[in-house]
Amino acid sequence: MTVQNEQAGSPADVVVRPGIWELAWPSILTNLLFAMVGIVSIKVVATLGPAAAAAVTVGNQVFFTLQAIMMAVSVGTTALVARAWGARDFDEAIRTTLSSLLLGGLVAVILTLPVLVYARPLAALFGLGTDATDLAAEFIFWLSLFNVAFAVNFIMSAALRAAGDARTPLWIGVATNLISMLGLYVLVFGHFGFPALGVRGAAIANGFAFGVAGLAFLLLWVRGRLVIAFRAREFREAFDAARVRRLLAIGYPAAIEQGVFRIGFFIFLGVIGHYYGTAAFAAYGIGVNILSVCFVVGFGFSIAGSTLVGQALGANDHEGATAAGWRSLRYTMLSMIAIGVAVILFAEPMARFMIDDAEVIAYTVAFIYILGVVQPLMAVEFALGGSLRGAGDTRYPLKATMAGLLGMRCTLALAFAWLGLSVEWVFAALIGDYALKAWMLNQRFRSGRWRSLYSNEQLAVTP
Repeated sequence: MTVQNEQAGSPADVVVRPGIWELAWPSILTNLLFAMVGIVSIKVVATLGPAAAAAVTVGNQVFFTLQAIMMAVSVGTTALVARAWGARDFDEAIRTTLSSLLLGGLVAVILTLPVLVYARPLAALFGLGTDATDLAAEFIFWLSLFNVAFAVNFIMSAALRAAGDARTPLWIGVATNLISMLGLYVLVFGHFGFPALGVRGAAIANGFAFGVAGLAFLLLWVRGRLVIAFRAREFREAFDAARVRRLLAIGYPAAIEQGVFRIGFFIFLGVIGHYYGTAAFAAYGIGVNILSVCFVVGFGFSIAGSTLVGQALGANDHEGATAAGWRSLRYTMLSMIAIGVAVILFAEPMARFMIDDAEVIAYTVAFIYILGVVQPLMAVEFALGGSLRGAGDTRYPLKATMAGLLGMRCTLALAFAWLGLSVEWVFAALIGDYALKAWMLNQRFRSGRWRSLYSNEQLAVTP
């Protein structure tokens, strides 16, 4: 545990904050388990053929777009709960959690209805064959039925981590993954009397597991088993207009960022699907799942940095906030480089394990090599981007995403495809994207402007 001054210049009044690793490892392990389930899901579905693998890739991209919008609420949750917790204003942390949960659930319901109606047109945007498009539409439809459950998981996990408890989301995540794996086995191929549902079964298994997890979070909370207390009387302030405005003020740039992120992905994947076909598309999905081990490590340190920066600012410890951001970057950089090198060394065996198709394997190996070498740049995005969001500075990461993903990656990908270059060139557009974002985020964090963007008084926190 790291001991920091609660208020600058008050050495006698201290608050104990967790260290980077103490917060990061449960988040890393949680997301690593989810990544492993993603890999197993692709492996299981890939046995049904490249069309099924491409369909799940498309379905996940559409679904992640919806989840990204809901996750934007959780960005505001993290920043406000961490700030309140650092200031030891526990009542405000409780109220913020309630407001976030109700707001996230409402957003989930609003997003679900149009997707259920337009599942197939959304799947058709990627330019795949008829079979893959039909399967993707089916996957999107069934997984979207569980949007509210995903929202509950995102918000409760974000609130608990912001309060320094990363272990409860870990244990619930372990149970979620076990249920999901069992559901894959039972529903995709048909066991224990259940029908073989194929791609649809993969969606139902994943959604049902998160439904159980969301229920577990709520039961533990109501029964007083979580670090953030539950008080029914606080419901009257859950939709307090000022608090909702604060959540939206911090969260809406993150929502736009995620929207831009997904639009950029649609364009990028659309280029691959239209110009290079199902094999290249499936290779992208498989390669991302293999390298997701790196991403979850980065995301774990991003959560840790975001929490500690927010808590330090809540305690008026600006120097501690800056130090937490740089420590997060060092940990993230070392971890992602080490894992990236290991993945590159075993790229071909892992690709062969995932699918038995020579063309897809060759494309997958090329993609892993390219994305593997940009891990240091991705580390900057995870660590410093997370630290800025923890401070409430969500607009600058949005600018970086727009410049890197739309301005660099998509522009280069379209140019390479138009010139008739191989798909490896399109994959390589990733390098320009992450290089530009890393430079922009580094400059912003060094400037220190994020430290005074919001005062505790503006966020209704009383240190």
